Amino acid sequence: MRARGGRAGTVLSPGEARRLCDIARAAGEAILERYEGPIAVARKADRSPLTEADRAAHAVILEGLEAAFPGVPILSEEGRGIPYGERRRWERFWLVDPLDGTKEFIRRNGEFTVNIALVERGEPVAGVIYVPVRRVLYGGIRGQGAWREEAPGEAVPIRARVPDPEAGLTVVVSRSHPSRETETYLAGLPVVRRIPAGSSLKFCAVAEGRADLYPRLGPTMEWDTAAGQAVLEAAGGRVEDLEGRPLRYNKPDLRNPHFVARGRLTARD
Repeated sequence: MRARGGRAGTVLSPGEARRLCDIARAAGEAILERYEGPIAVARKADRSPLTEADRAAHAVILEGLEAAFPGVPILSEEGRGIPYGERRRWERFWLVDPLDGTKEFIRRNGEFTVNIALVERGEPVAGVIYVPVRRVLYGGIRGQGAWREEAPGEAVPIRARVPDPEAGLTVVVSRSHPSRETETYLAGLPVVRRIPAGSSLKFCAVAEGRADLYPRLGPTMEWDTAAGQAVLEAAGGRVEDLEGRPLRYNKPDLRNPHFVARGRLTARD
């Protein structure tokens, strides 16, 4: 497992890539420590939920990344707001969602994840997604492929599939954030099966070939999608806005446009 990171012109060693996976797993364990007990829910300024598990996972990831990759900036959903005037100078940074799917965590359905992505010049080039309840990790590194592992170091390659509209499409949809726009989009497609899922698990379903498509015509933030995009693109898929452009990161406004995550274009991809 290799990816660009650290200083310009260098690559992560296999040990550094493993450290990234270990950080995600450690954050997941911090979440699980708070999963079975009472869950106190606060509200952020945008009225989205916040729990002690979000804060704990953020602290674990922040400490781990700063120790393993000193000098690389970190932008986290649960961190301090960083003005674009400062961020615009970043050519490389970590983009983190410590607990993606807080609503799923509160509902105790297991469909929440830890997301960590490495972004270079606006593009997610490496990412890991850890599913704490299942203890499954998905990873992807540009040029090196994508994988799934049930235990540390036991990586199995994964690959997005080529959609076959004639046979019908399997589509993964948000469990907690349905939208009229998404339904309108799907009405024009030959959908034969829907898979509801929470958090970045929707990207993982496309990346490992269980689904063909994940349309999201609703609000998301950059930290919601960066790791999923890195994994899916490493698996041969694509994440594009409605005009066919890949999602970009570290924008002045951290909100994403509407997008569609897809499998491979051809068998050669």
